[in-house]
Amino acid sequence: MRALIAGAAALAAAFPIVTAAEAAAPNAAVTVTIKAEGTDLSGTVSSAKPRRCAANRTVKLFKLINGEPHLWANDTTEKQGTRYVWSTGNTGTPGRYYAKVGAKPGCRGDVSPTIRVMPGS
Repeated sequence: MRALIAGAAALAAAFPIVTAAEAAAPNAAVTVTIKAEGTDLSGTVSSAKPRRCAANRTVKLFKLINGEPHLWANDTTEKQGTRYVWSTGNTGTPGRYYAKVGAKPGCRGDVSPTIRVMPGS
């Protein structure tokens, strides 16, 4: 009996119950930006539902090497004034980079444009 209860608890944890309102609600659009000052990379995450879809979001920074994306760094957004910002600091490496934020319940994901990063630019 304990095994049956433990199995049911594990299933409930793996497949959380979603209410009808949550299932019917459309996912809010999310926008992630990227900019460079030299090899310092930063940007913002914005949404019409900022507390749910922009706050505390993990932003992954990818570097294109021979056309293939490689996870280079990541950061979590934090509120700065009215915006949610992220920053990896100085990567020290020129190249082509883009930022990505994944989808989460109620929020879409997004990928920034790819930018070319040059030292001192």
